[in-house]
Amino acid sequence: MLVNNRSNKKAKKRSPLTDSRSAWFTLSILSSTLLAVMFSETMLLPAIPEIMHDFNVPYSTSAWIFSAYLIVAAVMTPIAGKLSDIYGKKKVLLTLLVIYIAGIIAGGFANSISFLLVSRVVQGVGLAAVPAAFSLLRDSFPPQKLAIAIGVFGSAYSGGSVVGLLVGASIIQNFGWHATFFSIAPVAVIVATMIAKFVRDNSKNVQLLTIKGTGDVKRRLNIDLKGALALSSTISSFLIALTLIETGINSENLIQIASSFIASIASLAVFVFIERKAAFPLLDLRLLKHTILLPTYIILMVTGTLMFLVYPSIVQLVRSPEPFGFGGNAVDTAHVQLPFMIMFLVFASTSALIMRKIGNVKPTIIGGIISVIGAFGLLAFHSSEFQVATNLAIIATGLSLTSTAVWNLLVTSSPKEFTGISVGVGAMLFFVGMAIGPALAGLLMQSNLSVEHVGSYPAPESYNMIFLTAGLFAIVSLMLSVILRKRRSTQTTGDVIAA
Repeated sequence: MLVNNRSNKKAKKRSPLTDSRSAWFTLSILSSTLLAVMFSETMLLPAIPEIMHDFNVPYSTSAWIFSAYLIVAAVMTPIAGKLSDIYGKKKVLLTLLVIYIAGIIAGGFANSISFLLVSRVVQGVGLAAVPAAFSLLRDSFPPQKLAIAIGVFGSAYSGGSVVGLLVGASIIQNFGWHATFFSIAPVAVIVATMIAKFVRDNSKNVQLLTIKGTGDVKRRLNIDLKGALALSSTISSFLIALTLIETGINSENLIQIASSFIASIASLAVFVFIERKAAFPLLDLRLLKHTILLPTYIILMVTGTLMFLVYPSIVQLVRSPEPFGFGGNAVDTAHVQLPFMIMFLVFASTSALIMRKIGNVKPTIIGGIISVIGAFGLLAFHSSEFQVATNLAIIATGLSLTSTAVWNLLVTSSPKEFTGISVGVGAMLFFVGMAIGPALAGLLMQSNLSVEHVGSYPAPESYNMIFLTAGLFAIVSLMLSVILRKRRSTQTTGDVIAA
């Protein structure tokens, strides 16, 4: 009761204007977190050829520089979401950022591919901070302003990517790829310090009273370790299989691919069994039965797949010599991809204003229609850099509208006590989609290689198949948005999960 009385006195002293300013300040700091993470990841992309040369590794090995990062992010995201619901969002967020900073600094000293991959594994924890950040936003903003906050936060993703594309090549060219890590480490330290000093966790006092009221603090704070291990095995095995597919299917790795998929299916069955029996499960399976949350989860995975099915394919198209591509260099690739990131940034920032006028669901449908137009436009017109850049900008417009609206739906529709884990599940599926996209692109390229030119470049047919597949994914996203609209018309934003 003492804690509750003190919190009430503090609440009385704070005016609505003070709370509003604090909320927007919190948003700016949390957005800086995502901006810094995406800045560092995009900035590293142009360094892959240099890393391959320095460590004398093939493409199949260099692919793990991003795959290792992605696997850890996907595994840790739902776990971090659960921890944030139990221990507090701010505490978990700061812990993850400290681990991320350690990984960034270690990457700057990498003198072997093994050391670099280990540092990337540690850095993968950084993306797991997304659920805690989203939960803090929900606690800081009233429902009528939450859409704007999520839009601004989401724009930091593309904002960091834009800056990374523009700055990364220059840093690598002048200072070497190690400098990419050293340049972002001070920024991450500053952001973590500001979170520690200025960001408030408004759910902290409520959580303390809840724990005290249970009469069983120890059991309340238990972590479902068995479920966490089973989920980690499920995601890791699945993404490892996709990564192996991306490097090409042959007699040598076919058994490994099959074994990884079998292990993933078996681990998933074990995970479901454990969660059904657990008193305090890592993932409440009732979330997957929620009429609003389930479509949003699937849309996020489809969006991640579509985005990263097209995005890496463009790099290969631009860099391949004529007649298999445009014969461009790294700078040309950045110029072609830049409109994608710019449009994503613009519409992620303005989507909130659109949602305030037409609601949360209609933008997902409009975004789905625009994505379909852009994907099939890319299929029909990709014979020049200008055509590709234009259609990429159209796709980015659609994806930005869809993803911002879906994230807003996910955050606002999740029961408050499940916000962390619910957002964690959405982020996890988005990361899984990000892994599926490149794997599909690599598989389609590998199956349509041209043997007429030294180096075996993907044939033009492979890009037709990739862009057609992207169009089909866009159609799936649009259909799910229509289903979501029908369900939304009969449900309220604050649906409670049935017991």
